[in-house]
Amino acid sequence: MNYSAVFFIQIIVTILFSILASIYDVRKGFVPDRLNHLLIFFGLASNLALTFLTGNVKFILASFISMVMTYVIAYMLWQLHMWGGGDVKLFTSIATVIPLGLNGEIFNIFPLLSIYPFAFTVIVNSILVSFPFLVIFTTHLIFKNNLVRRNVDLLVNVFNYQSLRTLIKSTLNKTVKIKDLEEGMIVNKYGFNDNHIRELIDESDGNLKVYKSKNDDFRYYFKSKSAGGLTSDDVSLLKVMCLQKFISDSVCIKISFPFTPAILFGLLIALSYGDLMMLITKNFVLVI
Repeated sequence: MNYSAVFFIQIIVTILFSILASIYDVRKGFVPDRLNHLLIFFGLASNLALTFLTGNVKFILASFISMVMTYVIAYMLWQLHMWGGGDVKLFTSIATVIPLGLNGEIFNIFPLLSIYPFAFTVIVNSILVSFPFLVIFTTHLIFKNNLVRRNVDLLVNVFNYQSLRTLIKSTLNKTVKIKDLEEGMIVNKYGFNDNHIRELIDESDGNLKVYKSKNDDFRYYFKSKSAGGLTSDDVSLLKVMCLQKFISDSVCIKISFPFTPAILFGLLIALSYGDLMMLITKNFVLVI
């Protein structure tokens, strides 16, 4: 097996794993850790094989460095609620398998490269293509939940900021029973006055956080502090507090946007055309 065959297998496997991750994210609302762990292992193993085949240590070094750098950047953006933990791991997996980008000499394809690593190109592309996905996803929820009929007055004034904000808020949130909560769900603001609730959440080592409320009806509120959503400990704590009548039997959660399909398209664009930001700059900004 030669160098070009290994590189071709890397690309095919990465695309197939990204497709599987997208299916899981859309249907189940999460990406299995096992899927990402397998892809990371494949990336390290295949780049180690390339190092032995070519006698060039750059392949395994680039794979490891790209994996660490991408994880750090994606994790920082996860802390800013950009995406979920599964998305962080998928970005990291892709970076591990294809750290240097597409080799034009092998495939006779010359995508436009950027000054930053290939993995960052996938991240940039994913963010840019996510906007159409978000519009389609939100529109789907609006019609699925019959919000058109129930909010005709809002739709008439859809370009009004307050009307648009109300419509999106009612679309991307739903109320669920505490007993039906699952790991990964993102809890929206839940107002309360009991200091004991605050102490229980502060003492827990989960992804819930208590904030002081500006609402006159409540002194505090808690919510998920990142896009990672509820941990298993969070779910257990909320169910215990519900059984003890500290909180009600239902809570509002955010409907998470499946970002993995955007990652898949970002990867495909990066492999075939290159960096979207560079393409936009080259074809529009520099021309003007």
